[in-house]
Amino acid sequence: MAGVTLVQRTVHPALRPFVGDLIGWAYDGDPPDLHRGLPSQYLTLVITLDEPLGIAWPDGPAGKYDAGLSGLHSRAVHVGGSPSRAGVQLALTPAGSRALFGLPPGELALQVVELDEFLGPSAHRLVDQLREADCWTARFDLVEQALLRQWSTPPPADVRAEVGWAWRRLRETGGAVGVQELAAEVGWSRRHLTDRFTTEYGLAPKVAARVLRFEQAVARLRQHPGMRLADLAAEVGYADQAHLTREWQAIAGCSPRQWMAEELPNVQDLPALEVAQSGV
Repeated sequence: MAGVTLVQRTVHPALRPFVGDLIGWAYDGDPPDLHRGLPSQYLTLVITLDEPLGIAWPDGPAGKYDAGLSGLHSRAVHVGGSPSRAGVQLALTPAGSRALFGLPPGELALQVVELDEFLGPSAHRLVDQLREADCWTARFDLVEQALLRQWSTPPPADVRAEVGWAWRRLRETGGAVGVQELAAEVGWSRRHLTDRFTTEYGLAPKVAARVLRFEQAVARLRQHPGMRLADLAAEVGYADQAHLTREWQAIAGCSPRQWMAEELPNVQDLPALEVAQSGV
């Protein structure tokens, strides 16, 4: 596999509730044939600096994107099938979907959309400017300026308070709180909470809980790749190692050890993609 250069910069303070650090990457040779884009609590914006990037959803068609914004999802997407060697990547909170693009994250769930659908011709200008820029500082400045312009536009109404509360509770507990308990906390029926939550985020609360627990497991393996899977399962709340492995197969499409062997290190493995200050 080709070596990769990774560069990061802390985003402007006004954007921190909505965006993690700015991440740039550049392979010094051919990129990997396949990368698994794992589900997480973030939406992802990727802007390439050369060729369109290939992205395929599980059991779905593949597409190629110069600047692709992908919503929340519960199964890994396949990234590859493209000679693209460099780009910029950002992790967006669900609140960032509303604040920067004017729509709830549920409207982006389980899909990738070209940035020009939101920004129009300015998206094409941004891609061209990034490809013409001669250093990472200039590229990051361009991305940050574009996001700040988007943020200055008044967004639509905020997420319903009860739904936002449920999302925060799931994040804070790593998906360990049950849907019935969440419903009782906000004073709604389980069905009503599930319907409203799914409309806002694109994932049902039970599915979001699975993703958040899986995300915890991924983070722990990144930090401690030598840890025993049985210990990992107990630490993040799986019934046992077999349960952990089944969930990993269902979500990532491979075993934990296979993922580690094939995927680490990778752009998505930077902790900087998880530093956004708010997950509402």
